Amino acid sequence: MPTSPHNRPGDSLPNDKLLIYEDTNGDGKADKETVFADKLHLPIGFEFAPEGVYVSQEPHLVLLRDTNGDDRADSREVVLTGFDSHDTHHAISAYCADPSGAFVMGEGVFLHSNVETPYGPVRGVDGGFFRFSPQRTHLERTAQLSIPNPWGIAFDEWGQDFFIHTSGPPLNWMMPSSLWTPYGAKTPLTKDLVPDGQKVRPTSGLEFVSSSHFPDEVQGDILLANNIGFLGIKQHSIKDDGTGYKTAFRQDLLKSSDGNFRPADLEFAPDGSLYVIDWHNARIGHMQHNARDPLRDHMHGRVYRITYPSRPLVKPVKVEGAPVAALLENLKLHEDRVRYRTRRELRSHPAAEVQSAITAWVAKLDPKDARYEHHLLEALWTTWGLNKVDDKLLRQLLQAKDYHVRAAAVRVLRYNTQQVPDYADLLMKSAVDPHGRVRLETIVAGSWLNDAKGKKIVAAAAAQPQDDWIKPAAKTATDRLAGTAEVEVNEHPAPPVPAHLAEAEKKQFLKGHEIYFRDAHCATCHQPDGKGLPPAFPPLAGSEWVTGETDRLIKLTLHGLMGPFELQGKKYDGLVPMTPFGGMLNDDEVAAVLTYVRNNFGNKAPAVQPADVKRVREATKGRQGFYQTSESLKEHPFK
Repeated sequence: MPTSPHNRPGDSLPNDKLLIYEDTNGDGKADKETVFADKLHLPIGFEFAPEGVYVSQEPHLVLLRDTNGDDRADSREVVLTGFDSHDTHHAISAYCADPSGAFVMGEGVFLHSNVETPYGPVRGVDGGFFRFSPQRTHLERTAQLSIPNPWGIAFDEWGQDFFIHTSGPPLNWMMPSSLWTPYGAKTPLTKDLVPDGQKVRPTSGLEFVSSSHFPDEVQGDILLANNIGFLGIKQHSIKDDGTGYKTAFRQDLLKSSDGNFRPADLEFAPDGSLYVIDWHNARIGHMQHNARDPLRDHMHGRVYRITYPSRPLVKPVKVEGAPVAALLENLKLHEDRVRYRTRRELRSHPAAEVQSAITAWVAKLDPKDARYEHHLLEALWTTWGLNKVDDKLLRQLLQAKDYHVRAAAVRVLRYNTQQVPDYADLLMKSAVDPHGRVRLETIVAGSWLNDAKGKKIVAAAAAQPQDDWIKPAAKTATDRLAGTAEVEVNEHPAPPVPAHLAEAEKKQFLKGHEIYFRDAHCATCHQPDGKGLPPAFPPLAGSEWVTGETDRLIKLTLHGLMGPFELQGKKYDGLVPMTPFGGMLNDDEVAAVLTYVRNNFGNKAPAVQPADVKRVREATKGRQGFYQTSESLKEHPFK
């Protein structure tokens, strides 16, 4: 068995694959497997295009082609290179196509990519997103944020983008954070859209409900997969709220009692059913477990299919090989994923043929149809995907009745200024649009111009009424276009130092605060407020594990802790072990961060001394593996 994901020199190389599964007899279960591509290494993101399949092969973005139609990739082309690969699970991943067919790729913290492109170098630092347009071979760092690892991206029916990032529980709207960003700077995040009481981590996989097979009242809901703290799929309603959005918990769509259930992605199928990918692995942590742990399962996984039995499945429409006229009719269908696949198929036809057909199709649409402007938007998106934006249609939709459509049209204009000579004049009009979402799209578009025209556009939009969604983007864009030096914002300022601590202990407390908020350290699981995320990550606030016997706390900090326990009336399954920090923190650092948690979040307990950490470290230096909760409590029972 090859060692993966960190290949040991001399071992055989990994043989990861892209697989095709088919249900040939229509019974709802896959009965045929085809290896589309093998001899891959960590293909953690891929997206379809008319020319083939784009896939992560760090440090490369690779295009796989099937030139003879046998469902086997027989051509591999390195399209771009320079994506950072030193931390494998953070690399470009979770590809998701926008309405044009360009796809967004997530990239995690610790990575520093430097990609040469036909338009010049594109760099990324820490958490953020790239957007690649195959039509133009154009790459941009579309969002640069202060986040860890983004592992879920989805577009709604109006082309608005949302994402989740796994080391925390948030769900965020991406557009306001998609400003042009100087190298190394970070754009402000939008507010967390996860409803109170429903925060879980880590999340991986995001999808909007758009299937007439499912009930009418859940259409447009957003689905979040979770693979440690909850082991299932959360479903929330999402509605417009002024410029932005508001959400409400709908239900737990799926929940498993299998501790190794790892839903990693989900997508609606042509028949309206929902497919869920289950990574199904006992070992998924990279800090708690060695990357070469033999218990990591490199061979198995599961695919689940969710249906709504009391409602009929959607009858799949013909997409592949369908004539252009039929494909355009598909654009009227309710299901987002059908329209997504249809737009991709239309891009495989000659542009002139599709353009001519769109003109005729648009002319026959009924203006009284409730979905009329959305049909027009689909037509505009199709021309965008052809890299031949319909100028007349664009101008019409910039003045549409529906603000969703106007905002979407501004997005199209943002990416096609090279095709529209008077783009600045059009953006100036959108800058004073009556709806905040259109103005916010315009601010983002103006920031990417990065010139005098962009300054004027952003200033015009910023002069209009601003809500909490617009204010951070307007200020950030204005400052950047003015060349104002960015000041790093301390997102987690230190709390007041407790007066009861001695002077040396006060310094420990402040140092401990810095350690607590380091990437992938304490706050990741126990959360910035110390309240944790049940049932996987316990609170530190009011915990006798924290304020009780010092040696017990030092031991579990050095060596980790695993196993079930009960705290403050809640049960914790203990399936996710606490990370052992003995190899990452020295004695002074361990003492500092423990002093901090013992005297913050409402806690009050004696400081921990470096000498105590040194003594416990020496006494337990031969230990292998985590402490079990039962073992820890046997050695140090609560008093």
